[in-house]
Amino acid sequence: MTKRLIVTYSWSGNTAQMATALQQVTGADQVMLTVAADTFSADMYATSDIANQQLASGKLPTLTNMLPELSQYDTILVGGPVWSAKVATPVRTFLTQLGDFQGTVLPFYTDAGTPGGYEADFETLLPAPVTFKAGIGLSGSQLAKASTILQGWWQKEN
Repeated sequence: MTKRLIVTYSWSGNTAQMATALQQVTGADQVMLTVAADTFSADMYATSDIANQQLASGKLPTLTNMLPELSQYDTILVGGPVWSAKVATPVRTFLTQLGDFQGTVLPFYTDAGTPGGYEADFETLLPAPVTFKAGIGLSGSQLAKASTILQGWWQKEN
């Protein structure tokens, strides 16, 4: 039996909403990634600047929650917001912790209009033994129909 995990970072709540709908579709376990409360601003533009500084310095934020033992899962669905067409820095931190995970990883993400090269950026962050599968992104306006959209996507993927 395939065991699945949904790992999510949500800055505004949109990706968390998508993750909840995805959990209902997949039946996967779920964990939310957290960072210290003062890591990012409540302002979207200030948060973008902070994330760009983190990327430039190579100092990614520390995750503040415990993660389950990843080796017990066959598939990990990793969700986060698109920040400047890139993977959000807390999600980057998680991806560095995949270690020797040998299953499949699929991204899911929310964006404010265009994901740009999000999936290509995501794929470059995965360690060698991981199998990458194309993911799915939704804009905020699509979240009301998330369950229907995700159901159709998941049926095609599995």
